[in-house]
Amino acid sequence: MWGFGGRYYWERKVACEKVDGIVVVFAWMSSEEKHLMKYVDLYSSIGWNSLVCHSQFLNMFFPEKATILAVDILNELVEVLKIRPCPIVFASFSGGAKACMQKVLQIISGNSEAHNMDDYQIVRDCISGYIYDSSPVDFTSDLGVRFLLQPSVLKVSHPPRFASWIANGIASGLDSLFLSRFESQRAEYWWTLYSTINMQVPYLILCSENDNLAPFQVISNFFQRLKDLGGDVKLLKWSASPHVGHFRHHPIDYKAAITEILGKAVAIYHSKNSRIEDEKQGIEGTKDEITDPFSELRKAAMFSTSFQGFALAPSDNLSSSSTEYYVGKGVGTIADERKGGFIHLPSRPSINANGVLGQILFDVCVPKNVEDWCIRSNSKNALVAGTRKHVPFNPIKCIRRSRL
Repeated sequence: MWGFGGRYYWERKVACEKVDGIVVVFAWMSSEEKHLMKYVDLYSSIGWNSLVCHSQFLNMFFPEKATILAVDILNELVEVLKIRPCPIVFASFSGGAKACMQKVLQIISGNSEAHNMDDYQIVRDCISGYIYDSSPVDFTSDLGVRFLLQPSVLKVSHPPRFASWIANGIASGLDSLFLSRFESQRAEYWWTLYSTINMQVPYLILCSENDNLAPFQVISNFFQRLKDLGGDVKLLKWSASPHVGHFRHHPIDYKAAITEILGKAVAIYHSKNSRIEDEKQGIEGTKDEITDPFSELRKAAMFSTSFQGFALAPSDNLSSSSTEYYVGKGVGTIADERKGGFIHLPSRPSINANGVLGQILFDVCVPKNVEDWCIRSNSKNALVAGTRKHVPFNPIKCIRRSRL
């Protein structure tokens, strides 16, 4: 509890092929495995497995010490999600958000220079909700004092006087050494929590009006700020409930709220997943549709015996009525053009003599063996693009000026 880093372990009570998702539990600092079992059992009864993280107390004041623990948790999730992707919900209790979850969020959001966000993109894509139980707590220099003097930490109803003296002495020492650092860490901490709004997932906040370690005013401000940012947030408060003791004192309301958000998380996950798949398929489909614009023309020229039947686009009906010409309109996507059967032409039709179509016309109109031909070039008779009306092609005109 009093060092750096922490530990984690799996609580798998649901078969992997039947599990609905994974709850990553960021436990409070004084907690033990037996304290988390009732929460693990609750999640498993709804079809979710748990990855439990116990952070050390000093991680709250030295966030960089939580990096190794955060990376280990992410690597565990990546290994599982590569086998079978599923929704993930982060559940923070008390100071767990500051002691470890903050660092996890910074890594997957690309705000950690020492780590590549792409390595953990699969985790970010699977995050589908957040649960805050007696959390988040505000990070101030007296946080340690308030935490140490909590009855749930010391496991006594009233802390002894010498404990208060020691705690206040520690707080004074931290103030003198790290006052400016506390302020910068506090700003970074809240910014990281608010930035999760970009993930567009639901939030559940469970709190009490008489919680001294996680004051209701702090929780209420956090709730209102998320709402103002457009988040889907539900706040469940009780008038009298101890810190991290809401489930024990209000099991029915607590279980109903957890069941609701985990159900939302599954729906959000499938919605996000289908959207990501549609985007990937859209990119691949665009690549398939972008082909050589002259490929169909070359095929038609190769297999056509005359110039009367060009098929410019694949169609079941190759009659002239199946193609309409729209002059002067903007060109849409290739997929839209083919779907509608339209071939868009520019408002000033022209033929490039060096282009593929010009080469095809030259090969058809000019015989291979030319003997005693006199072909005169006159600039006045040259075809100027866009000055003549677009008329059907007549190959007889190409040899009208020849002298045999």
